[in-house]
Amino acid sequence: QVQLVEPGGGLVQAGGSLRLSCAASGRDISSYAMGWFRQALGKDREFVARHMWTSISYYAEYAESVKGRFTISRDNVKNTVYLQMNSLKPEDTAIYYCAAARSGYAFTSPNEYNYWGQGTQVTVSS
Repeated sequence: QVQLVEPGGGLVQAGGSLRLSCAASGRDISSYAMGWFRQALGKDREFVARHMWTSISYYAEYAESVKGRFTISRDNVKNTVYLQMNSLKPEDTAIYYCAAARSGYAFTSPNEYNYWGQGTQVTVSS
């Protein structure tokens, strides 16, 4: 079993930056595919970013809406995944969830992930 804890979140002004953390326990997640999703009020959970190991390196993919602004990364020593969010916009306001897929392969659907963090609120003001 894997537990994912998301400290952080908060209120920031448009154009600001915030880094979210997702600390895993119970298993080494270095080989897991990791994802970030978000859910705004009244909307479905949507893909934000993913991070997985290939034959030679980690691979990252981003939703078009955050490409160039957000960066997913991980620290295998700390067993933690991060989401660095820059140039934040009001439309980024949502609850952000980290997710893990033990198979090591997962893409953009929430159903592909096995474990989820509790979510953390990110609010971007105008």
